[in-house]
Amino acid sequence: MSKKKSSPAPSLHRVTSADGTAISFERSGDGPVVILVAQALSDLRDNRRLAALLADTRTVVNYDRRGRGGSGDAGGWSIAREIDDIEALIDAHEGRAVLFGASSGAILALDAAAALPEKVGGVIAFEPPVIVDDRRAPVPRDLADRLEQLVDEGRGADAVGEFHLVALGASPFLTGAMRLMVGPWRAMVAMAQTAVYDTRLCAGLQDGMPLSRDRWGGLQARALVLVGSKSEPFLHSGTLELASLIGARYATIAGAHHATPMMKPAALMPSISSFLRATLP
Repeated sequence: MSKKKSSPAPSLHRVTSADGTAISFERSGDGPVVILVAQALSDLRDNRRLAALLADTRTVVNYDRRGRGGSGDAGGWSIAREIDDIEALIDAHEGRAVLFGASSGAILALDAAAALPEKVGGVIAFEPPVIVDDRRAPVPRDLADRLEQLVDEGRGADAVGEFHLVALGASPFLTGAMRLMVGPWRAMVAMAQTAVYDTRLCAGLQDGMPLSRDRWGGLQARALVLVGSKSEPFLHSGTLELASLIGARYATIAGAHHATPMMKPAALMPSISSFLRATLP
């Protein structure tokens, strides 16, 4: 029996965003372009498994969001600057792409799709962390300011811990256990400033109130919203409301949870592949 030929290793590249920030990315595969937008406190390493699966039929751009990994950070963060980063990546790849984002990366992918209707043909949002009811506590509106103060004081580890406790709703036990995973914990602490960014990115979407149409009501790109069957109840109600708001296809992935895109992305591939076939040649 012949073995399947392995794909070449991803190649490393950089583009320059509108404000001069260098954005680092890995490119693999061949075909229509899919750009992977990382979740909070993660970089392109966390999406490599998904990238390898998609690269069988697509050109995959797996990038470090600003302030992470090999990408720079000019400061003065805004959603618009992160969208500029995605636009620079699209422009470097024939001017059109589908975006995939998980968790807060899904929020950014939706924002970019709404802002770049001529350049984004589709968007796949896995569990954007919107809170639309009382199934979990809202995220306090002052959290980003509290995190920024901790980072400014040189307490990046405390900022990461607070982000996990308050924004992600992790238990003190789990947060303490994560500190014992020295390599992953150091990587997150190195990205502590970006926890501030992602908290600001999600502001207004985690208040325990119905979503407004203002942010994505005019979305033109085809959209697919995914949720894992094992994920928390608030993610089910939030993603269902979001999908209805933007007219997206909606699917529940059996056995999946919030970390599935990083840990077991093969579970997502049937839904992703079906959507990509309908969206891009």
